[in-house]
Amino acid sequence: MLNTVHIIRDFSLKEYNTFGIEQTAEAFVSIEDESTLRAVLLDKTYPKKFILGGGSNLLLTQPLKGLCIHMNTKGIRIVEENIDEVIVEAMAGENWHDLVMWSLDQGYGGLENLALIPGNTGTASIQNIGAYGVELKDVFHQCTALDITHSKEIHFNRREVDFGYRTSLFKTSAKGKYVITKLQVRLTKRKHILKTAYGAIQTALKDEVPSPKSIAKAVISIRKEKLPDPAQLGNSGSFFKNPIVSYPHYEKIKTQFPNVPAYIIDKEQVKIPAGWLIETIGFKGYRQGDAGVHKKQALVLVNYGMASGKDILALSKIIQAKVAETFSIALEAEVNII
Repeated sequence: MLNTVHIIRDFSLKEYNTFGIEQTAEAFVSIEDESTLRAVLLDKTYPKKFILGGGSNLLLTQPLKGLCIHMNTKGIRIVEENIDEVIVEAMAGENWHDLVMWSLDQGYGGLENLALIPGNTGTASIQNIGAYGVELKDVFHQCTALDITHSKEIHFNRREVDFGYRTSLFKTSAKGKYVITKLQVRLTKRKHILKTAYGAIQTALKDEVPSPKSIAKAVISIRKEKLPDPAQLGNSGSFFKNPIVSYPHYEKIKTQFPNVPAYIIDKEQVKIPAGWLIETIGFKGYRQGDAGVHKKQALVLVNYGMASGKDILALSKIIQAKVAETFSIALEAEVNII
């Protein structure tokens, strides 16, 4: 069946992961329509299949066995709307930031805090991407996916996706079972719910009146200042999740480190910025060969050029061990390590 599909063997993935890691796929295909995707999924030539989106949340430490399916489907459309809201559907291969900017150009609100997050829309649901007080789950309506084994189409609503902090059903019990083909988000047309309290948004806004566009502009400015451009310096954005600890644990840390920043989740849980933990133990700007910690944001691990996936992974483990030793906190990787 695959003789009608353009399969490339021993394909370099260096340009398909934002770390810029040189690694290969046994076989590679770029998907631009759902009929081709269905054919590829049903074909048994390569029983093992790996779904690749924008490669922005991925650390490759070994060659990919089987068939690497790169989702490159495009298209944005309005599914439903009323005077207050609109449901927008984007194909999996659409660039996430492009979708955000498109929505702002239409006057829609809801995605502004998520501007400039790297990656594609198809993987946004898997990760429950988030930034500056907003997560995808806040605007998520539904996603459409194909069962990788049988190519059967299934729709998942917000409850079924089981979102958590930087996780979802697709990263836990259903990991590797589905390929997301479409994402639908519910956005506002008026009476926008604006969130400006998190991080440096209010400072970045200066004298501008808060609006979806002005908030997005502020977020883009903050991210460009703090985070390296993957096109210039290989990275995958935030490498670690911000850990959530018990309130007593937070109070214990505070006795030794009075300036520890924290975001109170509830009476029992507190979120501590992973970047602060890493900077406090002295790893901000640290470099080990071509693997390093970014000079401006300790949460970001970087590839200075020739680092391998194993080099980046080894550095991450050193950081995890030191954080555990100093704060009794187990840092968890946010990126998908292969």
